[in-house]
Parts: sequence; structure tokens; C-alpha cells
Amino acid sequence: QVQLVESGGGLVQAGGSLRLSCAATGRTFSTYGMAWFRQAPGKDREFVSYITRSTGSTYYADSVKGRFTISRDNAKNTVYLQMNSLKTEDTAVYYCAGRRSGGSYYLLAEYDTWGQGTQVTVSP
Repeated sequence: QVQLVESGGGLVQAGGSLRLSCAATGRTFSTYGMAWFRQAPGKDREFVSYITRSTGSTYYADSVKGRFTISRDNAKNTVYLQMNSLKTEDTAVYYCAGRRSGGSYYLLAEYDTWGQGTQVTVSP
């Protein structure tokens, strides 16, 4: 099982950009579908984006579609989340997660490995 470490969070003004990275240990990263979730204070953790392990197909929550881009580099064991046109409502802790099974990619229960999270704060 891989272990995941996120980085790249920080404070940014509304309209700005950040790129999050999630580095995985282990040799089996390419066999994992990878996702980003986020959790704002007082709210449930929610799905943000997903990328498949093989074809690299991508999926997004409606709230981030057109602004965020997920990608992966299997040679570097890393998945990225490029976040543009950030809004104050994007403020949250962002988590990357990995799964080896199929099913509904937007469900937390589908994922068997999680990173520790990285804080993203968007100021007005």
C-alpha cells in the first residue's frame, strides 16, 4: 500500500492560483486511481476531482469544473491539482486519496489510503 504526502497549500487571494502535489511512496502508485477531496471548517469532506490509473481520464465536482485540473506523473509517483480562479469558498484542507478498486470515485469509502492534508486559504 502506498503512503501519500500532500504539499503546496497556502494563503492566496481570490482569483489567484495554487498547485497542490501529492507524492506517493511505493512501487504500485500506477495501479491506484487518485482523487482530491477537501474539507472546510464545520463541513463534511467532499469530492473535488479524480484521475484514473490507466487512461488518465479525469472527473470533477461541478463547483471546480473549469477552474481546477488534476493530473498525474506515474514516473514521479505524484498527482497534482492545479487550482485557478480561486474563490473564498475553496478554503479548506485538501486531501489526496488513492484506491485500487472500482466503483463510485466520488465516495470517501472507496479509498483505502489518505494523505494528511494541506491547508488552502483563499482571502477576499
